[in-house]
Amino acid sequence: MSETASISSSIASRYAQALFDLSLDEGSLDALESDVDALAQALEVSDDLRSMINDPIYSRDEQAAAITALADRMGLSQTMRNGLGLMASNRRLFVLPYMLRALREMIADQKGEVTAEVTSAVALSDDQSAELSDMLKSRFGKEIKLNTSVDESLIGGLIVKVGSKMVDTSVRAKLAALQNAMKEVG
Repeated sequence: MSETASISSSIASRYAQALFDLSLDEGSLDALESDVDALAQALEVSDDLRSMINDPIYSRDEQAAAITALADRMGLSQTMRNGLGLMASNRRLFVLPYMLRALREMIADQKGEVTAEVTSAVALSDDQSAELSDMLKSRFGKEIKLNTSVDESLIGGLIVKVGSKMVDTSVRAKLAALQNAMKEVG
């Protein structure tokens, strides 16, 4: 991990821990989980949001106004709204992706779940997701929450990451391995 990413992760973990503890005390862990999922989705689809949290051209006030308006529009919990407002006033919105990742891990740990990051060449059907989840549950002995994404460059197959374990069955990986093997021969 680069030094910048390590610092960002450290900052994010402090905000995540504070939000997690507050939500746990308030009994609103489900609302926090919903907020995390909604914000992660918004970050994934909105170039403007990613730009706003990362670009230093926006002032504290502009960031605070934008994130408050977004939180209101998305119907986020008051705890998350306050946390985002504090991050904006401290010019720390750039750690939002790291914070969401940390919160997901804390929530999953609290619920006894394991999160699996699944990347596929095409979107998985509900049946495929359920089958994969059941297979991973039998392997790890815990409830599995799937975070799925699509990367068409995989051509086919899946990349599944659970904790520090990764299984890459993508066609892209197999072609790369074949290419390396051919280089060694000739």
